[in-house]
Amino acid sequence: MMPYIATIAVMAASYFICGIPFGKILVQAMSHKDIQKEGSGNIGTTNALRVGGPKVAALTLAFDLLKGMVCVMVYRDLVLPALGVETPLDAVFTALVALAALYGHIFSPYLKFHGGKGIATGVGILFGFFWPLAVVHLAIFIVLVAITKYVSVGSIVTAALVPVTVYIAMPGIPVPALALWALLGWTVVWAHRANIDRLRKGTESKLSFGSSKR
Repeated sequence: MMPYIATIAVMAASYFICGIPFGKILVQAMSHKDIQKEGSGNIGTTNALRVGGPKVAALTLAFDLLKGMVCVMVYRDLVLPALGVETPLDAVFTALVALAALYGHIFSPYLKFHGGKGIATGVGILFGFFWPLAVVHLAIFIVLVAITKYVSVGSIVTAALVPVTVYIAMPGIPVPALALWALLGWTVVWAHRANIDRLRKGTESKLSFGSSKR
C-alpha cells in the first residue's frame, strides 16, 4: 500500500503547490493591480503581459513553468526510486502526479477553484517528465504563435497534441498512462474554450507587448 499512499500524498502536494497563483501575486506586488480584474481576467503569462508588462510576464512564466517541473521531477527522480514502483505502475503514477499538478493550476484552491489555462505549467510538467517532449511542444507553440499572432492557437494545438507526442516518444507506454496524458492535454484545450469561441467569431486578441484593457 505504501506506493499508493505516497503517490496520493505527492498528488495532493502537487495540487496545492501548483495552485499557487504566481501571476496574481507578481502583478499585485510589481504593478499594484489585480490581474483578475484587468485584461482577460486570467492569471497566466499572456494576461500578465497585458496587465503588468514583459518583466512581470517573464517571471510569471518562469514560476508557473518551474512549479510544474519541480513537482513531477521530485516524484519521478526521488519518490519513485525510493518506493521501488515497477513498470507499468510507475508510468501511471507519474501521469497521475502530472495531472494533479495541472489541475492545481487550472482549478486553484486559493482562487475558489479558478486559475490559469495551463500552458506554462503544462510545459513545465513535460520538462519534468521527459524534456525532449517539452522542447517539441515549445517549438510547435512558438511556430504557431509566430505565424498566426494568436497565443491561443499555439496553446490549443500544442495541448491537443500531447497524447500524440507522448505516444510517439514512448510507444510502449501503458494505455491508462496514455489516457491520463490525453486528459491532461485536452483539459488545457477545455480551459481555452472561451478563446476557441472568440477565434470562431474573429474577436480573439492578437499577441501584443503593450498593456491592454481587453
